[in-house]
Amino acid sequence: MTFDQWVRDGRGRLLAFATVLCGGRHLAEDVVQEVLVRVHRKWDSISALDHPDSYIRKMVVNEFLSWRRKWARIEPSGLIEVVGSVPDPAGLIAERMELLTELCALPKRQRAVVVLRYLVGQSDAQIAETLGCTEGTVRGYSSRALATLKIQLTAEVADHAY
Repeated sequence: MTFDQWVRDGRGRLLAFATVLCGGRHLAEDVVQEVLVRVHRKWDSISALDHPDSYIRKMVVNEFLSWRRKWARIEPSGLIEVVGSVPDPAGLIAERMELLTELCALPKRQRAVVVLRYLVGQSDAQIAETLGCTEGTVRGYSSRALATLKIQLTAEVADHAY
């Protein structure tokens, strides 16, 4: 498969993954663009891997984790812009926006674990390899992230009840 073919087939999935990971489409597009420039330079070696998609996703995660250090001028915000041509029912949009806002409030590594596990469907071992840590660390990040999300979402439901 050539780089152009891979981009045609895999860019959409990669951008969707990065959008949830980054908390917004604009930053995701920048991260994916940076990664694709590096992938293009190394395409011969990357395409020879058993799982090039996993390797490229790992590159996206690493780029996302280092983005603020590299580009201090960009300040991610908690606001999520929903872009799409297919209208969703209002309740689903509100739930999705609330969840994305809460995900954006998580520390980057916790957010990466949640996105890799629940959006991409990776195991603890795969996530540990992607993040360069142990499976126990992944489980710890996951536990703290889910506890934080539960507390925040529960508090918001209680606030709206009165």
